[in-house]
Amino acid sequence: MRTELSIVAEPGRLPRIDAVGGLAGRHTGADTVHLIGTAATPLGGDELDIRIVVRPGARLVVRSVAATIALPSTRTPLSVAHWRFEVGAGAELDFDPEPTIVAGGAQHHTVTTVHVAPDARLRLRERVQLGRSGEDGGGWRGDLCADLGEIPLLRHRLALGAATATDDRLSARRALDSELVYPDDRPAWAGSLDDVRLPLAAGGSLATRTSARLHATAPELLGVR
Repeated sequence: MRTELSIVAEPGRLPRIDAVGGLAGRHTGADTVHLIGTAATPLGGDELDIRIVVRPGARLVVRSVAATIALPSTRTPLSVAHWRFEVGAGAELDFDPEPTIVAGGAQHHTVTTVHVAPDARLRLRERVQLGRSGEDGGGWRGDLCADLGEIPLLRHRLALGAATATDDRLSARRALDSELVYPDDRPAWAGSLDDVRLPLAAGGSLATRTSARLHATAPELLGVR
């Protein structure tokens, strides 16, 4: 199944939502949209294409009502999600959905592209957990490409789980909590080798935490905010 979702926020009006497939959006505030699953997706073979645009001067908060579960199909274990974010001049985007759970036997790839204006504000959080309770296997890869105006801001790729270079049955990390923040002038911070926040050369920061299981701790207690 192919899913397409577009959310466009403009000043002085409710965000416009257009959706086809297994994902939709609902207004839950003047500048807030919650993502809602309308069908079982992503299954192996599914492709999701989500575009979120915040026009100049607008503000948008995006959340979700539940976690996303990636499942294998009888045809293929692989599903793909493309996320495209555009944040215009003087605009603000706060994106923090519930985690993506990759079930045992599934492979899920996310490709995220971000274009943010130099005077915009952005918080982009992603959480991933490999395996439901008692499950093993499964894999996830995330590519994040962010530009600040015409300047490259970040090029980042991380893979977890089966068939990755870091896969280890005894101690491999199975969960990720990451957050891209712009602007952010805080210095580098490290809670451990697996829990760090690093400043970006063009401004902003990227914080990542890898672990066996996602933590329920609020983001401001992670050194992220």
